[in-house]
Amino acid sequence: MNALLLARWQFAITTVYHFFFVPLTLGLSVLIAIMETKYVRSGDETYRKMTRFWGKLFLINFALGVVTGIVQEFQFGMNWSEYSRFMGDIFGAPLAIEALLAFYIESTFLGVWIFGWDRLSPRLHAAVAWMVAIGANLSALWILVANSFMQKPTGYVLRNGRAEMADFWALLGNGHVWVQWPHVFTASLATAAFFVAGISAYHLLKRSRDLEVFRRSFRWAVAYGLIGTVLVILVGHTQAQYMTRIQPMKMAAAEALWNTENPAAMSIFTIGNERERKDVFAIRIPGLLSFLAHNRFSGAVEGINNLQDEYVQRYGPGDYVPPVAISYWTFRIMVGAGFAMLLLLLWSLRAVIKERTLDSPRLLKYMLWAIALPYIANSTGWIFTEVARQPWIVFGLLRTKDAVSPIVSAPEVAFSLVAFTVVYGILMAVDIYLLKRFATAGVPEESPTKAPAEAG
Repeated sequence: MNALLLARWQFAITTVYHFFFVPLTLGLSVLIAIMETKYVRSGDETYRKMTRFWGKLFLINFALGVVTGIVQEFQFGMNWSEYSRFMGDIFGAPLAIEALLAFYIESTFLGVWIFGWDRLSPRLHAAVAWMVAIGANLSALWILVANSFMQKPTGYVLRNGRAEMADFWALLGNGHVWVQWPHVFTASLATAAFFVAGISAYHLLKRSRDLEVFRRSFRWAVAYGLIGTVLVILVGHTQAQYMTRIQPMKMAAAEALWNTENPAAMSIFTIGNERERKDVFAIRIPGLLSFLAHNRFSGAVEGINNLQDEYVQRYGPGDYVPPVAISYWTFRIMVGAGFAMLLLLLWSLRAVIKERTLDSPRLLKYMLWAIALPYIANSTGWIFTEVARQPWIVFGLLRTKDAVSPIVSAPEVAFSLVAFTVVYGILMAVDIYLLKRFATAGVPEESPTKAPAEAG
């Protein structure tokens, strides 16, 4: 195993670990702000209890997200110095804005929110909650601005072997940003919804104290989750159509489509031979892939073999086919988890409308375990996005093999890979322990006259 492969494994592992925390932070920050706004408008103490209970879990998740995110930036200058040299002029600007503007907004107002319960008016405290939510999601936007350049380079010039920024507004207006960020945002809403619904389901099954807090939280989570899940499916469809235009090889890999077809059939199940680039066994629906790509049952979708020949002519000799099996199955796991979430939410909606939530123990047990579904979808979605872009780290400009640091040895990367994996594993165990401990404890008893000053 060489330094390149080990560096790729390290970045993949640390990124997936970090992205366990990010969607929940984004989605739960908005839901908490909505809950607190409802409390301010209605004066109903149940909403205040909901805000404080879910706020405590938000803080645990946020803290672990910050810790795991710091390591990401160190890797650019260590394992990926050639990438940093090539991309630094472009990558640095959105990351600096994210750190100096968005993250400072989020973290500063979060401190005010934690210690401001008895020091700020209810309206001002709710406004602070909204600033936390806005800062968190702005932070994600700027990171995705940087990532989108890797997917679709724009607003740059090549000078002295480096990509240099020529148009900042083109970077911000990159079409890939505006299909990727909505997809991440709506996925975050769904993640938060299943987190709240699952923990609420646990307390409804246990008939815990302050049952109304969890009954109402469950209802809110179902509505919130339906909005997020339906939108993430619709936005994902738009993103797939956009991907077909700018990265056709990624779509071809997602469908194990070896040769260009018109109309193109969608794969339901395929076992392929990657070495010979052909199907061993496949079940396909004729014309459906053309419909998904073009909104009609006709229209060409380019295949892997045709694109490989085209890229050789455009970029020179090389293998431009990503790992097809990983791309194919991560795409299907992501989509399958998304539709499983939708079905569970529709079942939950029926129970909520009929006011039979407490009489549906099987549904509540499913919703408890379904907390994992959005995490599965988020992780496989990111794996697909990055793996199916290979061999490019910056599409069409820089190959992954040319981005690794030339002075980092395989043993050095192996040591840090093992160390980070162990440390991150410990942090994950701590996170799960703390979340489980405070989530299962339920709503703490409070003084009837004055809420405690701490975060929850």
